[in-house]
Amino acid sequence: MTLVDPPVSPRLPALPEVEPYRPLAAPTPRITVADALALPVLRRGLPDVVSGADHLSRPIRWVHAGEVAYMASQLRGGELLLTTGMGIGRKAVDQRRFVAGLAELGLAALVIELGPTFAELPGPLVQAARQHELVLVALNREVPFITVTEAIHTEIVNAQYALLRRGDDVQGTLTKLLLDGHGIPEVLRATAEIVGNPVFLEDGEGRLLYHAGTAGDDVDALDAWKASSRPSGRAPWRAGLAEPVPLAGHGGDGRLLALPVAGPLDEIAGVALQRAAGIVALALLRARQEEELIARERGNFLVDLAEGRTTAAHAERQAGSIGFRTASGHLLPIAAETGAPAAAASWSLVLRDLAVELESHGLAVLAGQRERPGQLLALVGLRDPEGRSGVADTVARALRTAVARRLGDGVTRIAVGSPTAWRDAGPALRLASETAASAVALPPADWFDVRSLELQRLLWRWRDDRELQAFVQRRLGPVLEHDLRRKHQLLPTLEALCAGGWRKAEAARALHLNRQALYNRLARIEELLDVDLADPEQTLTLHLALRALPHVTDPGR
Repeated sequence: MTLVDPPVSPRLPALPEVEPYRPLAAPTPRITVADALALPVLRRGLPDVVSGADHLSRPIRWVHAGEVAYMASQLRGGELLLTTGMGIGRKAVDQRRFVAGLAELGLAALVIELGPTFAELPGPLVQAARQHELVLVALNREVPFITVTEAIHTEIVNAQYALLRRGDDVQGTLTKLLLDGHGIPEVLRATAEIVGNPVFLEDGEGRLLYHAGTAGDDVDALDAWKASSRPSGRAPWRAGLAEPVPLAGHGGDGRLLALPVAGPLDEIAGVALQRAAGIVALALLRARQEEELIARERGNFLVDLAEGRTTAAHAERQAGSIGFRTASGHLLPIAAETGAPAAAASWSLVLRDLAVELESHGLAVLAGQRERPGQLLALVGLRDPEGRSGVADTVARALRTAVARRLGDGVTRIAVGSPTAWRDAGPALRLASETAASAVALPPADWFDVRSLELQRLLWRWRDDRELQAFVQRRLGPVLEHDLRRKHQLLPTLEALCAGGWRKAEAARALHLNRQALYNRLARIEELLDVDLADPEQTLTLHLALRALPHVTDPGR
């Protein structure tokens, strides 16, 4: 019988081999030796697994029948070979040579039908099969080899067709994401869910642009990605799958990668990765999202760190994997809020300009955007904690310059935390983030010190609390209602008095009022609020209400 190779689908072409990477060949459906032995046509032959029972999961690429001594030269590997044994030979040396040649070739299984040639399998043949871990099966009853071949080939073709259909389903799912306005992060997240393992998008120099993992595996995923990289920074991915992706401006072709972190990668994973690579390439050509991906990847890390989803033990190692290292170990947490409207892609250019400017000052920076554009989180390396103020000034200038260049005019609030180490970086970053958000209610400043805005931040955190809203309404409600109905406003007078430390002379100068006019307003305020503005306890209560007023959802006006 002549060897017939399996059909290769033109829709799943094999990729040319590029060293030192392991290319992803066209996925082949896994019809295993165990699957074949379970088919009725082979079960009728009463198969007996004589050797290789631990290797019945080997996939069968194709089925061949033959009766010549030089069978190994007629095969390519991965076949299930059917024979009556006529070509094996009677001598022990011939039997061992026959088995060794097939084992070296990578035969899936050798199936010998007992009968005129061998009433039972020879000992040297069995010993050689066990030595080479070759699956050896004896058929105790005659079966038509053509029937076996047809049955297994039908299973392979059906599986190939099912795999193609599954590939079409995957492509449809990923394409719909793009058509619905989603980007590469959503495509990679969907791909990770399909393959059940994390996927990574690298640039041409092996640097991580973005990754998506299944729930709960992010720490292990980044560790596995970093461990699989070579010292040169390029990853062989011998345990995973890889697909090339054109990345203009990032060192030529990048790669879309999948690693078996949560489980093995099967044929569906290969198909999904192929289809996802094409979708990612299309999205990159359409929208040039490389810079946005970098910003999102770093932003995701910083958000996870701030929210406590990344432990301090892993944080420094993960930061290194996305390109951030500091020699001293001192970190300056920074957060910013900008009111300038911008698309995520424009905001990512702000982050790039910021990094370039700070690097020109010898400062290492890890900056990324949050899910809502306009929010920035950053860690800046400090050589000396005593230099905090100077570094904060430099960062603030660089950020405002980048915002003005890329987004136009807009008020940017920048909050700077205290110098910290990696073990405390998460909580410090969260404090900076909340402080920047709360500072939106304050007059602009070069930058805000987290340490001086503790009360402001706490009131911002409680902004949706009904009790806080009720407190503000009780303390300030009558004045707010008065100002809604009258031309002369009283709330600015109360705010100026509070800002001046409850000193009347300071308030009069700030409001450009004479003393009698101020006294008249204060008397009206005391009457409306039923308070004594000379009582420190009552002025403290009013101070808290005034500070909370900009943050409450429904202040009663």
